[in-house]
Amino acid sequence: MKSLSLKLLSLLLLSFSLGACANFSGMNAHQALSIGIFSASILGTLFFWDFRLSFAFIGTSVLLMTKTVDLEHVIEFSSLEVILFLVGMMVIIGLLKDSGVFAWIVSLILRIPKLTGRKFVLLIGILSAILACTVDEVTSIIFMVVAVLEICDYFEVNPVPFVIISVLATNIGSAATVLGNPIGILIASKSGLTFEDFIIKALPLALLCLIITLFILLFWYRKPIKFLEEQMQRLGANEILIRLIAVPPERDLKISLGIFGIMLVFISLHHRMELAWGLPANTVLLVVPLVASGLVMIWKYSKARKYIEKDVEWWTLLFFLLLFVQAGTLKYTGATIFIAKHMLAVTGNNLNLLTAAILWISTIGSSVLDNVVLVAAFVPIVQGFQSLNMNLQPLWWALLFGGCLGGNITLIGSTANIVAIGILEKEDRIKITFLNWFWVGLTVGLITAFIVMLALIFLPFYR
Repeated sequence: MKSLSLKLLSLLLLSFSLGACANFSGMNAHQALSIGIFSASILGTLFFWDFRLSFAFIGTSVLLMTKTVDLEHVIEFSSLEVILFLVGMMVIIGLLKDSGVFAWIVSLILRIPKLTGRKFVLLIGILSAILACTVDEVTSIIFMVVAVLEICDYFEVNPVPFVIISVLATNIGSAATVLGNPIGILIASKSGLTFEDFIIKALPLALLCLIITLFILLFWYRKPIKFLEEQMQRLGANEILIRLIAVPPERDLKISLGIFGIMLVFISLHHRMELAWGLPANTVLLVVPLVASGLVMIWKYSKARKYIEKDVEWWTLLFFLLLFVQAGTLKYTGATIFIAKHMLAVTGNNLNLLTAAILWISTIGSSVLDNVVLVAAFVPIVQGFQSLNMNLQPLWWALLFGGCLGGNITLIGSTANIVAIGILEKEDRIKITFLNWFWVGLTVGLITAFIVMLALIFLPFYR
């Protein structure tokens, strides 16, 4: 109880102090209040994770009651297009889980002949990244951790190094497409970047980071990998793996794969379809998952309520919605323009310095905060540079990669990390300590972020 009271007191003092500092720095009362309320929501997620939605509800109510924002703008800033996109995707993911798609994919990959420890690391790293960028990081890591645990249990090896490898690859892969992470669709909807832009620019950079990361991990975990190879030679691999994870491609699985494949085709072509039909940017991108999920609920009508009630994470989506409102209020009051001008004053209007600053702030920030929280705070700040005639492209990519790569640094850096640790503790009663994760996570996080910084600054392709 004493610890709880201390945390609450710290949260109130820090939020009040940030609001007061904003006021003393030249912001007006509404700007300072929007800073204080948004800070309280962010700190609330850090200090009281289970109560984060409560802070979002209360904070948004205070903004309305003090006329810092009005109802019309609450609706505008809630980013309903992002929320609806995520609802549609979650329904589709629910279908894929029910159909056994993920276990089937894992079984196909792991049937590769003459499996060795090094091959196994490369396979789980590549597969984790692919699944993360085609569905989402959380769904991907659930299936990958379960598969890794089954295999490690059979070969009697410590699963921790291989779970960490899978999670690090998942966070990197989540930056490759719009679908991999909620921050991808948030950035796409606010910046005008298309699915094609992500494929052309984000995917190659994520692939480079993945390759370098796998080399680092092969060296870092060379002893566990060598022991795994010895166990594979002693116990035999392929037959038992096939028996453990083999899933026959049944009719529902084939139909589910077909629906998901068609949806990906339409999403990948959304920009061209919008131009051809004269639709606003990202309209098709946001509508396709809704149409697909609607058809799924007609096909699986007996499970339709279950997909909506169980597979859609309403707690998380409501938190995102209200967080977007609070971030939009920062822009509405002019607080983000104020911050943007001061950042430009520090960087001397140098786009390279500004890009590096946003990349490293989002990288370090995402190591201790949920990356959606951090990116939601930075989106209106980056938008603020538009009124100052800045080229925003490298800034958006810096925000995307900082948010995803920073998640690798600590245990709590991303949702995928937390989910993987939870499964490991529940299934195998194994706990990963902070230092078990931190040194390898810090090495991978800093090296990959540095590579991204060099690419964004020195390659004209990202301008």
